[in-house]
Amino acid sequence: MLMLVKASYLCLALQVLAPGVNAWQRLASRAKALPDLYEASVVELQNGLEAGDFTSVDLVKAYFARIDEVNLKGPALRAVLEKNPSALKQAAALDKERKATGARNPLHGIPILLKDNIATIASEGMNTTAGSFALLKSVVPADAGVVKRLRAAGAIILGKANLSEFAHFRGNLASGWSGRGGQCTNAYFPNADPCGSSSGSGVAASIGLAAVTLGTETDGSITCPTSNNNLAGIKPTVGLTSRAGVIPISEHQDTVGPMTRSLADAAAVLSVIAGKDPNDNFTLAQPAKVPDFTKALNKNALKGARIGVPRRVFLNDSITGNDPFVNVVFEQALKTLKSLGATIIDPADLPSADEIALSNNETFVLEVDFKIQLNQYLKALKSNPSGVRTLADLIKFNDKNPALEEPTNFTDQSILIESQSTTGFNSTYFQSLAFDVALGATRGIDAALKANKLDALVLPAPGFTTSPAATAGYPIVTVPLGFYPNNVTIQSAGPLTVYPAPGVPIGLSFLGTAFSEFELIGFAFAYEQKTKTRLARKAFPAAIPKTQLKDVIGK
Repeated sequence: MLMLVKASYLCLALQVLAPGVNAWQRLASRAKALPDLYEASVVELQNGLEAGDFTSVDLVKAYFARIDEVNLKGPALRAVLEKNPSALKQAAALDKERKATGARNPLHGIPILLKDNIATIASEGMNTTAGSFALLKSVVPADAGVVKRLRAAGAIILGKANLSEFAHFRGNLASGWSGRGGQCTNAYFPNADPCGSSSGSGVAASIGLAAVTLGTETDGSITCPTSNNNLAGIKPTVGLTSRAGVIPISEHQDTVGPMTRSLADAAAVLSVIAGKDPNDNFTLAQPAKVPDFTKALNKNALKGARIGVPRRVFLNDSITGNDPFVNVVFEQALKTLKSLGATIIDPADLPSADEIALSNNETFVLEVDFKIQLNQYLKALKSNPSGVRTLADLIKFNDKNPALEEPTNFTDQSILIESQSTTGFNSTYFQSLAFDVALGATRGIDAALKANKLDALVLPAPGFTTSPAATAGYPIVTVPLGFYPNNVTIQSAGPLTVYPAPGVPIGLSFLGTAFSEFELIGFAFAYEQKTKTRLARKAFPAAIPKTQLKDVIGK
């Protein structure tokens, strides 16, 4: 009986002390080497969460504080349109679930920032607007397909990133500008071009305003901001990730992919968001089984690989408009690839290269697709307070609201107007679409790969690199290549932005045929791990947030 009484008192004492013990443990964890959020990987964050060093609530608080430091204050990077008011609630629920049953997935409790053309349900408290006031407070019918997958994996939707309005398909406007968000700028040089249209995703990932981000690409919109912001990014094959619930440009070219600080993180995210979706017919043509892309992370992947250099057009500065320094660092990269065991086939030109540089077919196809598919998206909205239900309505809304959508130097909507003038799916459209595929795939990437028995192509990210992969619907994996030197000639990129500029990053892109992501990730990872270029330079001091996990734990 005495033993039972003592046991009861012991249990009671532990219950009374438990809150203090937990608090002491969490305070003690602050003395540990917590991940630096500027560079923290998904694996580091997951390990810390599992060890109890910090919680997902702590992560959300820290990222929110980092956003507040530099988004509208300080350098005013304007990378984030809005934070998710439900994020802390989601984080608390996922922390509770972790304790009870363990993590669902490597993304469990990891905060992710979405480009603001990727739909999230309105009841969560966020908008989906493509950066336009015309869609503010519109109500989408459902989460986007990729968002459903992220939620199922236990990821936290941290908020929405700024972008080039309507994914840079409005008019002759600077990359990174939207009516709602204003001009997003690069963190590596004041007012430098972040590149578009996934500009906010790129800038946010570059300085750790979120664990990882998602972007979308039609032609260059993941690859270019990945390049300009010192990131690893994957533009997947069209149909590997669902576009359901993504404000469209073209079903033939649109794709959703990760933008992160390391290829390991990008591979982990792609493994979650890839897969079939009955709401996107293009995904039904993908391979039966999506691989675990993290298994492609092989430092020896380049040994024995045959990598081609499509020099004609793509490395001609007079055609691409690239600064000559881009080719200087690219030639150094080729030597690195050789040292890692790759056989470099140089040149390995695309038969269609000259035609790609001159063709306007892509623009015509995109304009036809955009009008039809945007009208479908707008019609499917549950509600839209602005009354915009068609592309024609959108054009009128912008003209009627110049203070919001046509401020000085940002008035152009010529692409919208050209798209509105198209007449639908006719013989000219189908001929142009077929010609696009021939240029990019049949007589483009596939022809070069086959003729030279190649495993992949490699090019610097700036220039025309994205064009053949865009019209073919093929993948691109991009990793850091270098940084513009301090003596580079600074040029205007828009009313408020410059490019190139000292210290602004440059990326290296690996291209392949349809659904070759696994191989491309391996090649890019081997190069990334050998060079570790990202770590060679940080953002300019004022653009680096100071808040770290130690500042929020226990508060």
